[in-house]
Amino acid sequence: MNMLADCPEPATEAAPGSPGYYLPNSVPHPLDPLSTHEVDIVRGVLLGARLPASVIFRNITLEEPPKMELLPYLEYERSGTIDERLRPPRLARVLYDIVASDLSTEFCDSVVNVDIGEEVSYNVVDRQYHAPLSGDEIRDFPDIVKASSMFQDSLNELSLPENVIVVIDPWMYGGCESPESEPRYMQGLVYARDPGTNNPDSNHYAFPLPIIPVVDMGIREVVRIDKLCTGGAEDGMEIDTHPPQAIGHCQPAEYIPELVSGGLRQDLKPLNVVQPEGASFTVTGNLVEWQKWRFRVGFNAREGATLHDVCYDGRSIFYRISFSEMSVPYGDPRPPYHRKQAFDFGDGGAGRATNSLRLGCDCLGVIKYFDTVMSDGSGKGVVIPRVICMHEQDNGIGWKHSNYRTGRAVVARNRLLIVQFIITLANYEYVFAYNFDQAGGLAIETRATGVVSTVPIDPGKTSPWGNVVHPGVLAQNHQHLFCIRVDPCIDGPNNSILYEESHALPWDETNPYGHGYEVRQTVITKSGWADAAPHHNRVFKIINPSYCNPVSGRPVGYKFIPSPTQLMLAHPDSLMGRRAAYAMHHIWVTKYKDGEYWAAGRWTNQSNAERGGVKDMVERNEVTENEDIVLWYSFGYTHNPRVEDFPVMPVEIHTIQLKPADFFTRNPSLDVPSMKNPTSKFYEDVTENRDNDDSSNHTNGINGCCGVSNGV
Repeated sequence: MNMLADCPEPATEAAPGSPGYYLPNSVPHPLDPLSTHEVDIVRGVLLGARLPASVIFRNITLEEPPKMELLPYLEYERSGTIDERLRPPRLARVLYDIVASDLSTEFCDSVVNVDIGEEVSYNVVDRQYHAPLSGDEIRDFPDIVKASSMFQDSLNELSLPENVIVVIDPWMYGGCESPESEPRYMQGLVYARDPGTNNPDSNHYAFPLPIIPVVDMGIREVVRIDKLCTGGAEDGMEIDTHPPQAIGHCQPAEYIPELVSGGLRQDLKPLNVVQPEGASFTVTGNLVEWQKWRFRVGFNAREGATLHDVCYDGRSIFYRISFSEMSVPYGDPRPPYHRKQAFDFGDGGAGRATNSLRLGCDCLGVIKYFDTVMSDGSGKGVVIPRVICMHEQDNGIGWKHSNYRTGRAVVARNRLLIVQFIITLANYEYVFAYNFDQAGGLAIETRATGVVSTVPIDPGKTSPWGNVVHPGVLAQNHQHLFCIRVDPCIDGPNNSILYEESHALPWDETNPYGHGYEVRQTVITKSGWADAAPHHNRVFKIINPSYCNPVSGRPVGYKFIPSPTQLMLAHPDSLMGRRAAYAMHHIWVTKYKDGEYWAAGRWTNQSNAERGGVKDMVERNEVTENEDIVLWYSFGYTHNPRVEDFPVMPVEIHTIQLKPADFFTRNPSLDVPSMKNPTSKFYEDVTENRDNDDSSNHTNGINGCCGVSNGV
């Protein structure tokens, strides 16, 4: 296909100051998360509709308007006007259990119109699907286990110290071959607190115990205790090989400052982020404007922070961006580890695991925090403070050029706007960030830290299924498999996705010196998948074929290069593989459909296959060329642990960069001021505590990094 044919130029870029104009309105924006008042309205409607049965609420959240209903409203809003006739109704989606008189439950899914206080849809979820874990269940699980005589008997067999305190990490049960006939289970990984200190913040992952209790959450009772294999390469498939005193060979491994062996470094001087004039962004409700960017921030219990209606200089780029799913399958083949697979977004919810961030700790500088509202087990709205932090950050040089003839250099710094949230999932922390730059780029960053999930290993043994990171502590090999959902709107909702590859030309008369290469384009015309190909420099582009760049003549677009990370290692037909089909390929392209947000399908807890996920979406074989499409980007981090990952893991970072590709007519950051930083000092001046007035030793700023003052 000739991508240069018959496409007009894009709309003229908006004048400075015009994008982001916002009309204040007391009515919630259609994309604002529900307020506590709205959650309470929904609760009342559901309780009344289900009488006389009792209701256990799992989640009440905003049901985003259908895209074709919301787009006209957003377009009017961007132009500085609001037509109330275009405002979509305010809807809420509710997940809950109905408890019958015999204490049996039905998992239900309803939608409530908040504006009129009326239920508009009601569905009993098919029994092959299990409800996600609720906050109450995660909270109650350790107490249910500890109250079990079966569990206490198992502990007694381990000859633990008399003063030991047992700590239990609640876990989703993993997959089931026949979920419709199996109870709704949870399982727990069991540890002991360091008996030497009994400090509640000590690292219990250094004292793993060789049992996993399994709880039937319908009756809230322990139904089974699974024993773990604790041997090494020679006896790894056997149980009951551990020493009589199960933690007798374990030792403390601490990360909290007051317990760190050897104390803390004493030679680290302060490094402060100071913004004497404040931040360069403005915030109106959930609307953010910064350096020609304009977007809305959302938040929900499953995805965490979401981005909506992302525009630059008045031009639309993305309709919606979110983290869709994360699966963590463990590669230890010994039972019961075949069930050690988490879907941290679908099984429990990333938003429910979010941290309330603290000033001066998780983000530095002038910080804007966003709160959110979630529902508790009774269905009441609860404010969760500071779930998102937003701040600016210097990211080094944005662009530079030196004229070697005159000695003049011009440098512009690369300032970022970072929208960040952090979740804690028992042992692991994940830091998710959307990083906007001044050149029209958006980087989506994932950081993994926290503590590796540990299991016991007998003294003096090693295992092929993980690494011994501390005496008696095996950190198992595993993968973190993420998926980012990108709903593009490059100068409008109808877009295409293509990939470009660079190939060497044949050495013939058209390439007489043998060094030439060509760029080949392939448009993804039907829903499907593709993978990274670094050996061909495969670059993916999201384009609007209806608008061409007036300089290059090519369609306007954005590009990205997927990281060639390792994908799902479990066999595609295995239980783990079937449940996370999205992780079998890096790129999936589907036609947009309202409500399709989940890469692994809507219901993942205790599933036996991915249903309604990207694999099913692409099998519709729909046209995706010049259509309303969705891009799904899957990437993985195969984690074969190091000793250095314990007792707490230094961050592992992955970034995908979405950059303009023939979207603008020049470098969009040319107008970033080239300012010399007045607070920077010479090392010698600071360390010797002296003033150096000898200008011959210092640059005067004319032939140095910033040759002219701001505005010249």
